[in-house]
Amino acid sequence: MADPRPQLLRRLQEQEVWDLLVIGGGATGLGTAFDAACRGLRVLLLEGKDFAKGTSSRATKLVHGGVRYLAQGNVHLVREALRERGRLEHNAPHLVNRLGFLLPLYQIWSGPFYGSGLRLYDLLAGSLSLGRTERIGPGRALELAPTLRRQGLRGAVRYFDGRFDDARLAVTLLRSLFDEGGLALNYFPVRELVKLGGRVSGVVAQDSETGQRHEIRARVVVNATGVFADAVRQLDRPDVSPLLSPSQGIHLVVDKEFWPSEDALMIPRTDDGRVMFAVPWHGRVLLGTTDTPVQQLSEEPAALPEEVELILKTASGYLEAAPQRRDVRSVFAGLRPLVKRGGEQSSGRISRDHLLFSSESGLITITGGKWTTYRHMAEQTVDLALKVGGLRYRTSPTADLRLHGAESSPGASVYGSDQAEVDQLGESPLLPGQPLREGQVRYAARQELARTVEDVLARRSRLLLLDAQASVAAAPQVARLLAEELGRDALWEEEQVSSFTALAQNYLIDPS
Repeated sequence: MADPRPQLLRRLQEQEVWDLLVIGGGATGLGTAFDAACRGLRVLLLEGKDFAKGTSSRATKLVHGGVRYLAQGNVHLVREALRERGRLEHNAPHLVNRLGFLLPLYQIWSGPFYGSGLRLYDLLAGSLSLGRTERIGPGRALELAPTLRRQGLRGAVRYFDGRFDDARLAVTLLRSLFDEGGLALNYFPVRELVKLGGRVSGVVAQDSETGQRHEIRARVVVNATGVFADAVRQLDRPDVSPLLSPSQGIHLVVDKEFWPSEDALMIPRTDDGRVMFAVPWHGRVLLGTTDTPVQQLSEEPAALPEEVELILKTASGYLEAAPQRRDVRSVFAGLRPLVKRGGEQSSGRISRDHLLFSSESGLITITGGKWTTYRHMAEQTVDLALKVGGLRYRTSPTADLRLHGAESSPGASVYGSDQAEVDQLGESPLLPGQPLREGQVRYAARQELARTVEDVLARRSRLLLLDAQASVAAAPQVARLLAEELGRDALWEEEQVSSFTALAQNYLIDPS
């Protein structure tokens, strides 16, 4: 048994006052905590569920400037994102890699139109460009993507962006935070904000595993809870107006035979006005995404039938043999924390810029944005926190700071330089033909704070997203290994398998 949680709880109790307490363990919260720890602050991060449980594990797996934001005229956002894209490729080479994108051309006017826009994309990237945009003929396009629809194909524009594993990057930020002396706990929801003289001076949080409540003091509290940011703001002031207008996007995962290319496919406009992608990822292909406004927030958003049909219909217009419902290995949905702007009606036009501010009580809220710009958002958030908390200013070092595991050879696994340690814990596959191995499960429990079967199958590995049926088949063995590591009994194993099997149904679609 090698459960790390008791030691982390002792650290929590030994520290009387934290310099910075971050609520939320997604991209922005983890990035903020890491940035603060790198500046020498005493940092605590509390996550109510698991790290990257929500939006931060459900992205399109692209580290990019955002071609569609350029079309909307948001040059500032694109330039900032392209700069951060280059930094992230340098700081996490085991998780971020260059990827070619093919934009097929079927109309006479489309070549000059899209080509000029993507060349501007290159110019905005400057020295951090990942490759030069080029126009290629139909023969070369079909060499690169043999399943591309041939009829009417006039060629393609090929440009370059980045691809990554979102949940693994979140876990890497967690490990990097610990490397810098910070502390983080999952399954530790904040129930109340504590105030002294009208100023936020800490929180009351509850350990979900024991039920014990803890009052924790901090000089500054940061609300980095993504789509749930308004709920934390209401703990500060129950009458505050909502800031966010959330939108849902889904992805379908299919076998690589439908897009056996090393490049991604970029479809410039779907029926709902979005850009759609087919992205090679971990031996499968992701198709997505959609853009559907939502009224009710959910920790497990579900794909709507019309969203599934939109993706399949759009893909059929660009692929010779497009996937059908029966071919979908997994479907997953995520919510975007879009910041409201006056009078906006379409979520596709609501800003992807982030919003950062401090309330009268000193509660700092950071929301909006996207994965690619997490580091920049974190730096700005800590700068503000230093002012609000009256703490000594220190410059952020994260722009060129490599993340945990980055010192590894090119093309390394998502574990980077930790891969040998993972292998030592067991190289036996849990299922024939699947990459998940015993060592990954044990390592997830010992080093990555995995507490449940879902944590392992959805985020420490990505099997739930890649093949939902296979993940259900693996669940009993994962539960057995976790029980050994965390000191759980047979009843716990049964409950874990049952709850995960129920959860996985949301990732399957009716094949008919």
